Amino acid sequence: MSALYATYARSEASFERGEGMRLFDQHGREYLDFHSGVAVNALGHGDPHLVSALKAAADKVWHTANTFTIPEQERLGQRLVDATFADAVFFTNSGAEAIECAIKTARHYFWAKGQGERYEVIAFSGSFHGRTLGTIAAGGNPDYLQGFGPAAPGFKHAKPGDLDSVKALITPETCAILIEPVQGEGGVTAMSSEFMQGLRKLCDDNDMLLILDEVQCGFGRTGRFFAYEWSGITPDIVAVAKAIGGGFPLGACLAKGDVAASMVPGTHGSTYGGNPLATAVGNAVLDRILAPGFIDNVNAMGQRLSWHLQQLAQKYPDYVLELRGKGLLSGIKLSTPARDMVTRLRDDHQFLCIGAGDNVLRLLPPLIVSEADIELAMEKISAAFDAIEAEAAAAPAAS
Repeated sequence: MSALYATYARSEASFERGEGMRLFDQHGREYLDFHSGVAVNALGHGDPHLVSALKAAADKVWHTANTFTIPEQERLGQRLVDATFADAVFFTNSGAEAIECAIKTARHYFWAKGQGERYEVIAFSGSFHGRTLGTIAAGGNPDYLQGFGPAAPGFKHAKPGDLDSVKALITPETCAILIEPVQGEGGVTAMSSEFMQGLRKLCDDNDMLLILDEVQCGFGRTGRFFAYEWSGITPDIVAVAKAIGGGFPLGACLAKGDVAASMVPGTHGSTYGGNPLATAVGNAVLDRILAPGFIDNVNAMGQRLSWHLQQLAQKYPDYVLELRGKGLLSGIKLSTPARDMVTRLRDDHQFLCIGAGDNVLRLLPPLIVSEADIELAMEKISAAFDAIEAEAAAAPAAS
């Protein structure tokens, strides 16, 4: 019996090593990875540049504290500012912490302006922002809220894609809108450019802040450095994690300078956030992500994945109900249970992917994926559909 909390429905698979797009389990079996540790392993497994950076950092200083200057953190923060809308960065250990920082920053911004009554945040149904008490309240999913007492106050939920439902929730207490440009956990729903532009205008017209959760869809996954770039808008705050550390725990809250200005000593903190090891790896990840041609190739592979998924949908119309997502954050809404499909693909076809809400099969390959990898993935999914079809055909005969 495991000594661990039983909060995960774990499989018995245990991976001992990885190389690029492949993982190898305790029995030496090879798996094609379209899971990426839930979009974390952006550069796949064993990337030599990341390994070298981590080893070099481990020979120096593992951890000090944020009461001291951390050169690698300063460098990573400046590079993120140079590459985005932001003027200031706060480093965290996870996506939930980055979202917590974003919400605190927004509320404190208005408090510092003498508008402390403005603390409410409009979020969206189908969203996922983390597992802390604050972020499950922001997400609003009843399943995640159940059993933890009253939800933290200050959050309302609109319908994705429906600007009127957002407008109806705006009050003098509203300070911000919080949204994932591409929902991940909730069902791989991509917001349209028109909707994102509409949210930006609502924020401008009502003196509110626009907070984007790009924990899963940021850092190149949709074919741009950040997904908000597709809609041509400028956010006020963005939370990022997962891919930023390439497998090492790291997150960040990026903000405009005037928005972050009130976050002075004592308003927020993190013991481990942005420590020397984490930011050394973060800089190595950024070396690769921002290298000339890297994100262009991600965009090209996202288009190829979309094309292959369209062919898959045409071949299996009884099983593929809808295609969703953007770039290398793709979803297949199924007629058959997605959870069972994830298990079948893993156990019978050595293919790793993950489920999402609304019975969606979620594909999150490392950003180094090739078209040959995509074609092999389609072969494995096709084989799984063929097996389901064969089993269904054999069932009446067996009875």
